[in-house]
Amino acid sequence: MTVMGVLAAFGGGIFGAAIGALPAFEFVGFLVIAGVAVQLGVAPAATDFFGLPFGAFGPHVGGFASGVAAVAYAAKRGKIETGRNIVAGLMGLKSPDVLLVGGLFGIFGYAVQWGLAKVPAFGPGLAWTDTVALTVVLSAFVARLAFGSSGLFGKAEEGRAFLSPSDGAKWLSFQSDPGQLVTIGLGVGLFAGYLALTFGGAGVLLSFGIAAASLIFLQFGVAVPVSHHMALPAAIAAAASGSMIWAAVVGIVCAFIGELMARLFLCHGDTHIDPPAATIAIMTLVINFLTSVGFFAAVHLPV
Repeated sequence: MTVMGVLAAFGGGIFGAAIGALPAFEFVGFLVIAGVAVQLGVAPAATDFFGLPFGAFGPHVGGFASGVAAVAYAAKRGKIETGRNIVAGLMGLKSPDVLLVGGLFGIFGYAVQWGLAKVPAFGPGLAWTDTVALTVVLSAFVARLAFGSSGLFGKAEEGRAFLSPSDGAKWLSFQSDPGQLVTIGLGVGLFAGYLALTFGGAGVLLSFGIAAASLIFLQFGVAVPVSHHMALPAAIAAAASGSMIWAAVVGIVCAFIGELMARLFLCHGDTHIDPPAATIAIMTLVINFLTSVGFFAAVHLPV
């Protein structure tokens, strides 16, 4: 942790809030794609570039979490209709205090991730979880408790079971049915597995970058899938196992975990708690643990 890093996190948080949480995250995707291009083509040994999409402008600092917190604060102050609106650019509110909240949460995310990264790994190259994703979740928890009124889980709609929200309350109604989840999890898992097995570590990051960047179409009203929480763990599983089949399995599992996280934390809440980030944190822990105990070596699948 450095003074420069803290200042960069504050500035990134302000900028992330100004352009909006989802647009900021889309930039993360494009920056990752650019970083992979640098690593594979221009300078294979140059990996410092990734300090931008996973550091100063990472989802936990200036990319996404700061925008989530800022819109939650804006909703509490009556400046925007709902704290779940992660699409809106908050510069248009003409409220410097909203942007400053983004900056403060940028610093918060920087500090929390720094602390989480100190937890011992399962082994060389096997982090105990994705600390960036976990920080996004923890930051959203703090924002919900500080600025929301629904509590951490919210309350079920009248006449409906907690885990069976109406289409209006769902995270992504077009992506919530079991058939949809199996199919998109399978497709994204296979593609992410291919990238990981073809390009190695760069391919793992590329799968995440492509999925994240694709969300720009969602912002413009096109019903594209939210799939980065399927792509990244699937690619990690492929790299660990050498198998696209394991990548497909993990992709499908992640699709369902993401939907479960949405129904637990998002559907009934009044601020945004990110289902993909929760899924990535959970599944990175599971996959890296299984790798450390030799599971994928023992249960080898062809292809």
